Amino acid sequence: MVSQYGFKFAIHLITNHFGKIVAKVCETLFRKGPLSLGEIIRSTELTPEQVKNSLLVLVQHNCVQAYVPADQFRGEDGSMATVEYLALFDNIIHRLRFPKFLEIAKHQLDDEVSELLHPAHCFFEASQFNPVKCEKVLDGLLRDENPGAIEAVVRESFHKLLKAHYIERCPAPEPVVSTLIKAESAPRKRGSKMAKKFEAPETIEQRVLEAAVPGEAIRFAVTAYTLGNADREAKSDDSSMVNDGDNSGGIANEGSILWRANFEEFIRHLRHKLLVENERKRLDDGAATILSAILDVTKTVEKKVKIEKSAPLSLDSIFTEVTKTEHGRTMTIDRVRASLVQLGCPQRNFDDSYSIDLKSIVEMARNEEVESIVLKRFGSDAYRIFRLLSKSNCFLETDKIAESALVDKKETPRLLYKLWKDNYLYMEKLVVTAAKQSRFMLWKVNKPLLWEYVLDEMYHAALNLSLRLAFEQEKDEDLLHVPADKLVPADKSSEANALQKRYRRLRDVLFLMGSSLMKLDDALMLFHDF
Repeated sequence: MVSQYGFKFAIHLITNHFGKIVAKVCETLFRKGPLSLGEIIRSTELTPEQVKNSLLVLVQHNCVQAYVPADQFRGEDGSMATVEYLALFDNIIHRLRFPKFLEIAKHQLDDEVSELLHPAHCFFEASQFNPVKCEKVLDGLLRDENPGAIEAVVRESFHKLLKAHYIERCPAPEPVVSTLIKAESAPRKRGSKMAKKFEAPETIEQRVLEAAVPGEAIRFAVTAYTLGNADREAKSDDSSMVNDGDNSGGIANEGSILWRANFEEFIRHLRHKLLVENERKRLDDGAATILSAILDVTKTVEKKVKIEKSAPLSLDSIFTEVTKTEHGRTMTIDRVRASLVQLGCPQRNFDDSYSIDLKSIVEMARNEEVESIVLKRFGSDAYRIFRLLSKSNCFLETDKIAESALVDKKETPRLLYKLWKDNYLYMEKLVVTAAKQSRFMLWKVNKPLLWEYVLDEMYHAALNLSLRLAFEQEKDEDLLHVPADKLVPADKSSEANALQKRYRRLRDVLFLMGSSLMKLDDALMLFHDF
């Protein structure tokens, strides 16, 4: 469930990018859940034209997904179904990460290929690439070439993005989705030893996205990206959509093959990077090299981003992949086996394969992040107390904490109450009645609840930082339109020096706040996306 400040931060991003009217529509969807066009108009008190245009913008930029509830779908007998619109929180927050996504494509592929991702921030049609746009994208490299040569280069760049799964076919515009929670097929017997592990039911957003995404066979199909009209017949494979034009309101489909940036693949790349760098810092370069090789070869079989364990691989397969890397060519198979033990694989699986526990690596990174916050906010004594409770993962009594953490017994209760008051600890009172009644205070770190609280604080900090950044830009907006020759004046007059000083301050402030927001976003991904 998304926190309060998470919604506020998402609405702030929409306001900055698309304006207040679009943000009002998005806020209504966040506040009231999925709504039809008529319900949105009544809730926002905007005109139908304003709401339709806002929905078109949000759908085009992957911020809203339209769908048809299965209980309201009437089939193909000419009657119309009610289309509802759902705000996609994750996709809105991903708008903050576009510079990171472009940098990944630029680093792995090349500059020209990464430039093609700029229109992929929203939906784009393959046939819309024309020589004029390509000349701008490819700079002056192909200015003297004919349009056919330019189209060939764009075709090749598009193929590279598709092969790397950095772009995908757009989802079905209005999939039919069941909004009912599935019940168990057969009731469990009382006392059964084969009790199922509890799994949280799927949310409406998860079911809608699952129904809308194209099948794997055509999602990244190479035959579906041609720049001409030869592949028009392929579009009907996954276009199970509902005709619109009724009073409930649906957004018409253009009937052409559309593409978008695949956020899931970029987030997977960033998660793998965090896993590797965290093990490099905790262990050594050899363990990081081996983990990187394992993740590279198994990423194609990952069905989702938040996998708990890597796909099993044999020792020979791991060794073969490691020796393909620059830093792994000098490693022996014994060195690889020892590093696998360091990575948490002391024993092989039953089928003689190895699998890395990725969930534990993410949890260690989260623990380190929270511990650093406690150290900066509460001091070294509170840090030792929190670290002790975090590692013990059980209730401890106040005197036991003071003794184990080497903190003064008079200072320990004050620090514990301070951590508890700020929601970093969980407390329970235990009353023991014997010859003399005694009361004990027990303390524990409830990690799931703590991580949700820390994530909400991070959203709050990101919102405040974004607001301050917007304030600084608006305050000195006139400097952004000053010609460059006036910022580096030939004379040394006091007026010119003052202008130059203001410009340097604005430049430093924007750079500092922008880089701080990007670092804060790394922490947001650690607690929400990884």
